[in-house]
Amino acid sequence: MNLLETQHPRLRAVGSAIFGCFLVFATCALSTSFSLKLVQAQSTVPVSHAPNGWFMAGSKPANYQTGVDQAMVENGLPSAFLKSAVPATGGFGTLMQTISANDYAGKRVRLRAWVRSQDVSDWSGVWMRVDKGSTSVAFDNMQNRPIKGNQTWKTCDVVLDVPQDATSISFGILLTGTGEVWMNDATFEIVGNEVPTTGSASNQTRPANLKFTE
Repeated sequence: MNLLETQHPRLRAVGSAIFGCFLVFATCALSTSFSLKLVQAQSTVPVSHAPNGWFMAGSKPANYQTGVDQAMVENGLPSAFLKSAVPATGGFGTLMQTISANDYAGKRVRLRAWVRSQDVSDWSGVWMRVDKGSTSVAFDNMQNRPIKGNQTWKTCDVVLDVPQDATSISFGILLTGTGEVWMNDATFEIVGNEVPTTGSASNQTRPANLKFTE
C-alpha cells in the first residue's frame, strides 16, 4: 500500500492531481527542449545547392554557399550566387566546372559573364585555367582587375589560348573573404586572334630576357 492510499480520500485526490500536473509539466518541458534543439539544429545547417553542371571548390568551400537566385534577374535570366556563410574567412570559395579541352585545342577561348557584387571584403573574379595533365599552362583569375565592395552589373571577360596538347579547361567565379557575388548569362566560346588574351601562359620552354634589355 502506497502513501496516497493511507491518506484521507480528499487528500488522495489532491495528491493525485498535483502528481498528474507534475507529469504534464515535465513532459511539456522535455518536449519543448527537444523542439528547440531540433529547430536550432535545422537553422544552423547552411543551405547550398550548386546549379546543375557546377560544383563548389576552393581552399575553404565549407565557408561559402551557392545556388540560383531566382529574384536576381538580369538579361531576363536568374543568377548564380556565391556568398560567405561565416562572419570571417581566410580562404576562398569558387563555383566552377571542368570540361575536356579536346574541342578547343589550338584555339583561343573566351569566358564572359555578367557579375554583380555586394559587400565583398577582399576580392572576387571570373576565372579560367587551362591544364595539361596536372600542370597549368594558362591562367587568369582577374586578380589584376578585381571585383571589390559593391558593384552594379558589369561584363567580365577572361580570354586564354588553349595549346594543342591541353587536356582540360576549368572556369568559374571565385570569392575571397566575405560578401556576395552574382554571375549571370555566362558564355564560353572560341574567338579569333584579334581578341587579346587576358591571362598568363605557362608554356615558356627557354629562358627569356636574361640581360633585361628587351
